[in-house]
Amino acid sequence: MPPSPDPRTPGWRVGADIGGTFTDVIALGPAGEVVPIKVPSTPPDFGSGVVAATIGVLSSASAEPESVVGMLHGTTVATNAILAMNGVRTAVVTTRGFRDVLEIGRLRRPVLYDLSWSKPVPLARRRHRYELDQRITADGRLEPPADDEEVRTLAARLRADGIEAVALCLINSYVRPDEERRVAELLRAELPGVYVTASVDVSPQPHEFERTSTATVNAYVGPAVHGYLTRLEEGLRAVKVSAPLMVMQSSGGLLDAASVAHRPVQIIESGPAAGVTAVQKLAQLIGLSTVVAFDMGGTTAKASLIEHGEPFVSADYEVGGGMNIARGISSGAGYPVRAPSIDIAEVGSGGGSIISVDAAGALHVGPASAGSRPGPACYGQGGELPTLTDANVTLGYLSPHDLAGGRVAIHPELAVKSLSPVAEQLGGDVPGTARGAYQVAVSSMTTAVKAVTSERGRDPREATMVAFGGAGPLYAAALAKELGISTVIVPVYPGLFSSLGLLVADTERHELTPYREEFAEVSALATEFGLLATKVSADLGPGAVVDRLLDMRYHGQRFELRIRVPDGDLTDDLLAEVRARFHAEHKRTYGRAGSDELVELVNLRVRGRLLTDVSIADVLDSPVVRTHEPTTRDCRFAETVRTPVVSRSDLGTEPVDGPMIIEDMDATTLVPPGTRVHRDRFNNIVITWSPE
Repeated sequence: MPPSPDPRTPGWRVGADIGGTFTDVIALGPAGEVVPIKVPSTPPDFGSGVVAATIGVLSSASAEPESVVGMLHGTTVATNAILAMNGVRTAVVTTRGFRDVLEIGRLRRPVLYDLSWSKPVPLARRRHRYELDQRITADGRLEPPADDEEVRTLAARLRADGIEAVALCLINSYVRPDEERRVAELLRAELPGVYVTASVDVSPQPHEFERTSTATVNAYVGPAVHGYLTRLEEGLRAVKVSAPLMVMQSSGGLLDAASVAHRPVQIIESGPAAGVTAVQKLAQLIGLSTVVAFDMGGTTAKASLIEHGEPFVSADYEVGGGMNIARGISSGAGYPVRAPSIDIAEVGSGGGSIISVDAAGALHVGPASAGSRPGPACYGQGGELPTLTDANVTLGYLSPHDLAGGRVAIHPELAVKSLSPVAEQLGGDVPGTARGAYQVAVSSMTTAVKAVTSERGRDPREATMVAFGGAGPLYAAALAKELGISTVIVPVYPGLFSSLGLLVADTERHELTPYREEFAEVSALATEFGLLATKVSADLGPGAVVDRLLDMRYHGQRFELRIRVPDGDLTDDLLAEVRARFHAEHKRTYGRAGSDELVELVNLRVRGRLLTDVSIADVLDSPVVRTHEPTTRDCRFAETVRTPVVSRSDLGTEPVDGPMIIEDMDATTLVPPGTRVHRDRFNNIVITWSPE
């Protein structure tokens, strides 16, 4: 595998992030020039929107396409394939007796007493799950090995059944990966054009259900991701953008497109991870210890926790189970994926979320969304259902004229018209209904923040909230007050902050080895860490920084905590320090700690990073320009208040009282009554209030 492209080459860098409603692009020039653009997304061909927006932003910067040295991308294509269930016809090939692993799964229910709940339908139907007469024992012996002729006969069946992707998951293959890879190569040779995934190449870990699920997800979305990236690269080359395409991984680091096409399961949370990465860099710059990253776009609201400059990275998560707030025994609604991912909780409240009333007369917001087409009613594109955006226009929080720098015209009368039927159902007026929808959305979002704070043993009141996304700054102050968070920061380019995260992200690779008995000897453990470090360093090239991590748990536990191994030679004393860190983290998360004798090592991990020399300060230092002259308009809070409407540049360094509306090109910040606001030296909007 060739080394990853060096992210430190001078030239223009372009970060492009696709959302359900908007495609956001930021270009950063060699002299620190920052050029943003926000355009509606172009489903189903999202790539064409990326190409058009890239050319648009380069044209605005008077830059030639050939000057682009980095094309950095956050995409939802893998997630969309799962959510829409439109992946390819996928087969699972496994050891005889394990055909129904996906069906059996784990005894997990997202809602314990919901009798109408049913398990998600396996991505590979039962008639497309095949068995081989082979066996890898728990200690790695072959009893017997897979028979080549049986594999060839099976390949003929797969071809006759029209299979387009294969997930190969042999029992205990993580202790004998060479055998599974040998079978995978036989299948590839017999099935040209069929996407074949070996489970040990995407999740070489114990627990056959999670490993099989991860490999199946990878195979199911693989052709779609490969096709999308191929078309995108071709489209970029057609307009003379020949820079290497790098894609954001769920873990918060960039990876070259060729590697992503091989392991697309690594980019399930690509877009959300980019935003958290930007918040991480901001927190490191201004010295914030504990940060809640709050991202609200057109479809969902997401939250993540950053401590001491590092986000939580989960060893596994679920995709395709609706909103992602389930943890531990309340999981089970989606398809398990074992791949490094920033821990992000998500609820179905976004700017395009549809407002409705149920049969009992209760007001609901989401999870259904109007998306970008037709979009909210106020866009005037044919949408008729009321959304949060329509509510915000009616309340006076959003401009009654246009959004996204004039690219989206607003029709307030259509917003009122869409909300009128809901108001009639509730027996109230339209402004009161809009305000009620706003408060329901805030209540829903607290669930996401609590999932990454209080449910992890962290007090949200000790955190600072950084709000971004096209709608995040509209709700952040109200959400923070609900949770007792006293400070909210809205950075520059909040509506394009995920794109900004792409510009400042490091290139990253991960490797893993399951713990084996031989690693009880410290020298053997150190040797294995060295081998993993050598591999990621070779993939990344000169200058790579390598971190060592251990997945640890107490005996009898199902879930692990990931603990960073301090730098230095691996000795008994260093491992004792790692165990002490594990005890402390376990007590903080679960309220108790055990003894050293109960500690188990589960996985050895290394994370290699090729650090970018692009600092978030390069973007934050760009001049803030006035987007419009100061004005006022009526805004509905507990009562209607005539509210100043200003640009970010109009804010001073001394705090002033709300209410206030601050309009950027890409987002609007709401400063409600009872709070104060100022602009800091990095041009961040800082909203504060004093908890009682």
